[in-house]
Amino acid sequence: MEGDNSMIISRAPVRISMGGGGTDLPSYYEKFGGFLLAAAINKYVHILLNRRFEESIRLSYSKTEIVDDIRQIEHSIFRESLKYAGVKKQVEIVSIADVPSNCGLGTSSTFTVALLNALYSYKREYHPLQELAERACHIEINVLKEPIGKQDQYASCFGGFNAYTFNKDGTVDVEPVAISDGAFVELQNNMFLFYLNKKRSAGDILKDQNRKTKQNNDNVIDRLHKIKEIGHYTRKILEKNKIDDFGDLLHEHWLLKRGISSKISDDFIDEVYESARKNGALGGKVIGAGGGGFVLFYVPGNKAAFISSMKKFGLNPTWFAFEREGVKAGFYS
Repeated sequence: MEGDNSMIISRAPVRISMGGGGTDLPSYYEKFGGFLLAAAINKYVHILLNRRFEESIRLSYSKTEIVDDIRQIEHSIFRESLKYAGVKKQVEIVSIADVPSNCGLGTSSTFTVALLNALYSYKREYHPLQELAERACHIEINVLKEPIGKQDQYASCFGGFNAYTFNKDGTVDVEPVAISDGAFVELQNNMFLFYLNKKRSAGDILKDQNRKTKQNNDNVIDRLHKIKEIGHYTRKILEKNKIDDFGDLLHEHWLLKRGISSKISDDFIDEVYESARKNGALGGKVIGAGGGGFVLFYVPGNKAAFISSMKKFGLNPTWFAFEREGVKAGFYS
C-alpha cells in the first residue's frame, strides 16, 4: 500500500534510433502513418522515491526543490507527473541519469517513463507498458505541448530492439525485430557512439520540422517518406543478417535527415562525419533531432584507426550494449 517505508528505485533505458526517425511526430503520422526502428541501450535514467517524514515534497535533480504544494514545482515534468499520478505530498524523489540531458538519446521522455513508473509503484498501481508509454506521451505532448514524437517513451518502456508503427489514429504497434543472436552481436560490435561535447535544444529543430510538415512542405515530407522507407528496408536487411548494409542505409538516412532543417548539422559535425567516412565508417548520423548530443557510426573494419581519427576531434567513444529489458522498479526496505 502507498506510504510504507520502502524506497522505490525505478530504472528506464534510453534509446538509439536505428531507422525511420522523425516519422513518429503527430504532424507526420496523423497524415501518413509513421514507422521506425529503435533499440534500447544500457544507459539509464534512475528515479529514487521515498516517503518523506515531513508533509512537503522534496525533489532533487540538477537543482533541489522543496515545496508544500505541487503547483509550486518549477520542473514541469515532475509537476505534471505528480499531478497526473495523484501523489500530492510527503515524498522525496531523486533523479540520476547516466547521460546528459538534451543529448539526443531521449532522456526527457525516459525520465518521464521512469518517474511515472516509480509513482505508480509507490501507489501499488499496475499499468501495462503500452498504457505507461501513452501516459508519458500524454504528459509531454498534450499537457506540456512539447513538439516531440512517441518513439522515446515507447522505446524506454519496452526496451529491446523493436519496430514501431505509428498509426494515423495515434495508436502504436510494437513488434520485436527478428534479428539472429549472431547478427545482433555483430551489429553491436560495429556500432560506436560519440558525444559531440555540446547540447542542443531538440525543441527548436522539431518545431521547424513540425511547421514545415503542417504546411505540406514538399521537401520535408518527401524526405520523411524516404526516411520511413529506409526504416522498413533496415528491418528487412537486419532480419536477413545483411549487417553491413545497415551502414550504407545509415549514410543514406543522414543525407536525407540533414536536409530537413539547417539546424540539424553544422561545420563541426560535417567535418567529423567526413573524417569518420574516410577512416572506415560506412555511415552514421546524429542521434535524435540533431544539432549536437551523440553521433552514431557503423564501422565494420579497422576500429583502432577509426577511433584514433575521432580522438583528433576530442571525441572519445561512449561504450554501450543493447538492453533487452525496458522500464522496471524494485522496492528496498
